[in-house]
Amino acid sequence: MKVLVAVKRVVDYNVKVRVKSDGSGVDIASVKMSINPFDEIAIEEAVRLKEAGAATEVIAVSCGIAACNETLRTALAMGADRAILIESNEELQPLAVAKLLKAVVDKEAPQLIILGKQAIDDDSNQTGQMLAALAGMPQATFASGIELSEGKATVKREVDGGAETLSLDLPAVVTTDLRLNEPRYVTLPNIMKAKKKPLTTLTPAELGVDAAPRLTTIKVAEPPKRSAGVMVPDVAALVAKLKSEAKVL
Repeated sequence: MKVLVAVKRVVDYNVKVRVKSDGSGVDIASVKMSINPFDEIAIEEAVRLKEAGAATEVIAVSCGIAACNETLRTALAMGADRAILIESNEELQPLAVAKLLKAVVDKEAPQLIILGKQAIDDDSNQTGQMLAALAGMPQATFASGIELSEGKATVKREVDGGAETLSLDLPAVVTTDLRLNEPRYVTLPNIMKAKKKPLTTLTPAELGVDAAPRLTTIKVAEPPKRSAGVMVPDVAALVAKLKSEAKVL
């Protein structure tokens, strides 16, 4: 059984991003880029399913510029068997990515597609749901546990009221939550092995997909700075402040 995992190249979560001076976007020049943490969890889960004998092949897919090769090599070093890069210099928005992944799904026919629930750069949380709709597949989002047996996937997920367990007929789309697993550390020998694993490069045109953006970013701005706190001598002064300035009483 094939498992297809989508991974995205994003600004590393340790980097403090800065907005461009013209407000057109985030400045990513000379900043560290890495694999999206939620996608890293997705790769880890796919590799664990393969190690448990529930899957036979793990395919990592990324959409974006040529530098996404580095992200795919990380996925290969984690245990993916091969990788596919859909190379494009366009700004790839969630719907375009979902269409590109749908084209790959049609080509590869995986039984399970795993994605991170969202990317930490835009926090859209849309691609997995859009892919499931386009492919006509059942879906389970925010997964905290995945089990495969007899053509079905049992997915545990956390909801506002507690926990929920879903049974999905395969093929299906699953998006991962933080509590699903803890990704393994990538070792140097596996990094070297990853260089020899196959990595195929395609274009949106080759897949017959129009990846042109549908949305336009008008402006990007940093959040307003918080004002400094105020020390008050006693409770009476605090209540007076809340009444006069904050107007919450």
